[in-house]
Amino acid sequence: MIEDDDRSWSVDDGDDTSDAENRSSNLDTNEQEKTEEAAVAELIRHETRWVQMWRVFTLLILVAVSVTVSTITFRLLQIQDVDEFKDSYTFFAAAIRNAVESQVRDIFSAGEMLAGQVTKAATEKDEKFPSVTVDLFEVIGRQAREMSGILEITWSPYVYADQFDAYASYSAENIGWLNESAALYVDDNPALNLTLDDFDLSDTDYSLMSIMTGGPPVSADPWAARWQSSPPPNSSYVINIDLNDYGANRSNAAIEKFRMSVMTAVVDPRPGYEASFRPLCAVAHPVFENFFDEDSEVVGKVFSLFLWELNMVNLLPEGVSGIVAVLKNSCNQSYTYALDGTLVTYLGMGDMHDPRYDDMETVIPFHKATEKFTKEELLAVEGHCLFYLHVYPSREFEERYNSSNPVQATTMLVVAFAFMITAFLMFDTFVSRRNRKLLIAMTQTSAIVSSLFPSNVRDRIFAQAKHDNDEKKALNGKSRLKTFLSDGNDGDNEMGDENDQYMYKTKPIADLFPETTVLFADLAGFTAWSSMREPTQVFILLETIYKAMDDIAKARRVFKVETVGDCYVAVTGLPDPRKDHAVAMCRFASDCVQKMNVLTKKLEVILGPDTTDLQMRVGLHSGPVTAGVLRGERSRFQLFGDTMNTASRMESNGLPGKIHISQETVRHLIVAGKEHWVVPREERVVAKGKGELQTYWLVTTKASNHTRSETASSETETTGDVVGTVQPAAKDAIADTMTNEKTDRLVKWNVEVLAALLKKVVAHRKGAVQPKESTRNASFSKVTTTPLDEVQEIIRMPVFKRGKGSQIKEEDLGTAVLEQLREYVSAIASMYRRNPFHNFEHASHVTQSVVKLLSRIVAPDVDAGNSDLESTLHDYTYGITSDPLTQFACVFSALIHDADHAGIPNTQLIVENPQLAKFYKDKSVAEQNSVDLCWELLQDSNFNDLRAAICPTEHDRIRFRQLVVNSVMATDIMDKDLKALRNMRWEKAFAGKNHEESMKDAVDRKATIVIEHLIQASDVAHTMQHWHIYRKWNQRLFEELYCAYIQGRSATDPSENWYKGEIGFFDFYIIPLAKKLRECGVFGVSSDEYLNYAEKNRQEWEARGMEVVASMVEAAQRKFGTKSM
Repeated sequence: MIEDDDRSWSVDDGDDTSDAENRSSNLDTNEQEKTEEAAVAELIRHETRWVQMWRVFTLLILVAVSVTVSTITFRLLQIQDVDEFKDSYTFFAAAIRNAVESQVRDIFSAGEMLAGQVTKAATEKDEKFPSVTVDLFEVIGRQAREMSGILEITWSPYVYADQFDAYASYSAENIGWLNESAALYVDDNPALNLTLDDFDLSDTDYSLMSIMTGGPPVSADPWAARWQSSPPPNSSYVINIDLNDYGANRSNAAIEKFRMSVMTAVVDPRPGYEASFRPLCAVAHPVFENFFDEDSEVVGKVFSLFLWELNMVNLLPEGVSGIVAVLKNSCNQSYTYALDGTLVTYLGMGDMHDPRYDDMETVIPFHKATEKFTKEELLAVEGHCLFYLHVYPSREFEERYNSSNPVQATTMLVVAFAFMITAFLMFDTFVSRRNRKLLIAMTQTSAIVSSLFPSNVRDRIFAQAKHDNDEKKALNGKSRLKTFLSDGNDGDNEMGDENDQYMYKTKPIADLFPETTVLFADLAGFTAWSSMREPTQVFILLETIYKAMDDIAKARRVFKVETVGDCYVAVTGLPDPRKDHAVAMCRFASDCVQKMNVLTKKLEVILGPDTTDLQMRVGLHSGPVTAGVLRGERSRFQLFGDTMNTASRMESNGLPGKIHISQETVRHLIVAGKEHWVVPREERVVAKGKGELQTYWLVTTKASNHTRSETASSETETTGDVVGTVQPAAKDAIADTMTNEKTDRLVKWNVEVLAALLKKVVAHRKGAVQPKESTRNASFSKVTTTPLDEVQEIIRMPVFKRGKGSQIKEEDLGTAVLEQLREYVSAIASMYRRNPFHNFEHASHVTQSVVKLLSRIVAPDVDAGNSDLESTLHDYTYGITSDPLTQFACVFSALIHDADHAGIPNTQLIVENPQLAKFYKDKSVAEQNSVDLCWELLQDSNFNDLRAAICPTEHDRIRFRQLVVNSVMATDIMDKDLKALRNMRWEKAFAGKNHEESMKDAVDRKATIVIEHLIQASDVAHTMQHWHIYRKWNQRLFEELYCAYIQGRSATDPSENWYKGEIGFFDFYIIPLAKKLRECGVFGVSSDEYLNYAEKNRQEWEARGMEVVASMVEAAQRKFGTKSM
């Protein structure tokens, strides 16, 4: 024994020599593996090097020739296509130039012709400008329009201020031209179905006026009066309006300077008509006073109004498309058109051609420099614009000439060369494939065998197989045929005949290893823990822990034998004997226990509450073992012998978090100088088949050399440390630290669960374009007095949307929402009091059950080809799993349902807090208080982003509130009136069919009931889980009520009727509730699981309940004391 004042030690305090030996052994093993791999690799390289070299050389030649010939052919044919494309564009561009220039000349000629007619009329009729009227103006104007394609042509005389009154009188006297023109227009256009009545000639005031004010002109004279037009205006109101209001006088200076026709800028679109805008332009033709004088005065203008696109039709033959024309002028305006055969399409303002074809631009000017005026002189005078048409090809036009000839020719060449290469490589490919398959099979076989068997056993298996194969090859063909026909098989493990039919002919692979240490490691509490989890979660835990142990085993040169459930078996001392087998196994066991504690803390964030309660119970024993390959189906390397049995007894009689070792293992440690690693167990262990044994604990930390009697249950064990006496204040500090750490882990887990569901809510909301609402409006009102008043008999579920589920991808919530969710859950956790039962850990336990039950509900297969099946599955689950918001609300309700719980029943809370009880009308006081506190917290401005993600609309907010209220209120199971009301609603929903109720109402009613029973079952889920879980939470509930009794907050000692009360609770609430879960038909095997556990726990309680109550009373009295009489 080590004295009290001795320095404490742990398994990590070994000498450097042992560590150096381990490192050296590990290096030797790694070097051996690397040497073997290098030898195999070198062999493969040596055998294939020359073959690969010549193969690559030949391939390079064939590929080089193929690429060169194919590339040259492709480029030559491609150049031919490009030349054809350019030649075609040049041809069509020239055709466009000729056609457009001709049409523009026609426009100018038509206007100049009419201007000459005006001068001619003045001369012939001896009229003085501006009082000049052209007879049969509509006839002349129609000819001009038909000749040039202009839309409207107008004669506009200059009117000066001193001519105002005289011109007005003249206009009134000669307005007869309008009637004449209208009559001719009607007769010439019968297709328009017009009559003279369609022309409004009621306005008889023909004074010159401004269209802007309706009064006299506002511009400076001379004014441009709109006198005669073709076609005639449909209203006399526009006769003699001042065209200067439209900018007619802008071209005055240019006309005076050049004394020839000029083009105006494109008319800007009117506000609101941009979508229907088409570039419209006017040509101003000067009207001279006479024909004789070269310096004759300009007395007016003829305006020719035309659409540019009408002059671009029929520019290309049918079937030719992809030419882009950009109309530009010197007034910084540009417009783009697409020419497609005989059609033209206006694309929009600006230059929109493909800049890749700038080098192929064709420019068509619509002006000509003369001897009198150069282009620069024309541009020097404002008020007119010089127009150009820029023509370009487009990608569409070029693609017409991208023939398939280059690709086809190149493809033929490539195929020809590929065929030659394929023929050359065919034989080599099949040979290489066969070799690769053999190599892969050998590698996989070696890897599998190496993972299952020690290296020396593996080598013996391979050697035996090689020997058997060599013997078979030595037989001639006739002998092999005879053997095959007589034995019926050609396998390695041939059986003897008759009396020896069950014996293998070959010798087993087995050895005795006299010096080994065997480890059995079991996860204490695993069975109870796994009863609350999904199968995937169980495997996540086992895989994580076993992988960590495998890594430690590899590092410590420990051989893993097998895993059976949650039991891990390992051994040291084989296949390679080692003197320090006990020391190495102790180090391995200590590493595993410490790693287990680290991993469970990390995994609790993923796997939920109680994960950190899992601890590893380890047993070690040293001695001889028989090891070998047990042949047959799924052959395995196994250990046999008394050492295995004793090691198993060490594990089963150990304690969670501790390493229990036998006296034989201790003897090896003492020989190795590690006696300070162990302390004797105070009580002797009675092992089956072994009698009483003196055993020891392995010291796993540098805490102390002392231990105490390890008789406490696993729930009261903290770690595997060997601890001494701890002061009460220190215990409280340690407990607070552990509680805070556990709360932090539970907060993280709850955040992960809620965030995953919230992502589905957001994604589902984005996937639904316009959700169809139920025909009945939500009846929730913001002015309800209490949450209990808001409880809905039917909560409306979303209408089924076919083909939406799996198409919706998970959405990222964003940092702000996640941070607020984490802050909110932390705030909720702080609202839970430190009650033994109604605390944040209980809320997390309820949340876990809700998540489990929700996951078991069958969801509709939205990708199913059968649409009727989708709808049927939706109705089968009552729409719960089709709506992520419903699932989120259920989990959210579980989180908040007991917030600020005082640790006393509602009956006592009503007595202690009459003001609160009065506000909630003495009904479900604690539950309503929880809802109001948590809902008010959610409305805080700090959670705006979170709230917007949950329920961005008022409709979502109302539904979410209804779901939360109904769920939390359902957890009040003690109120008899509410219980009777819920039972009545259950009968109405599931007992029979109400013919007056619609199918939608029936489904929504069932959904509402299922949600309420889901959270009810989760609130008491501990009664429908493993016996250890039930005992744990039952004891906490007892302690909570006992504490209230001791504090004088309850008049009844809970121990007096606890045994019978639990039996009644099972018979009248728990088991009927579990049966209802099964009757719902939506929870799958979970409903049977809950019912089975409930019935088993009820039987166990009936058999052991009195004993359990006695132990709970004793523990509660030690913890809280007794009540003084």
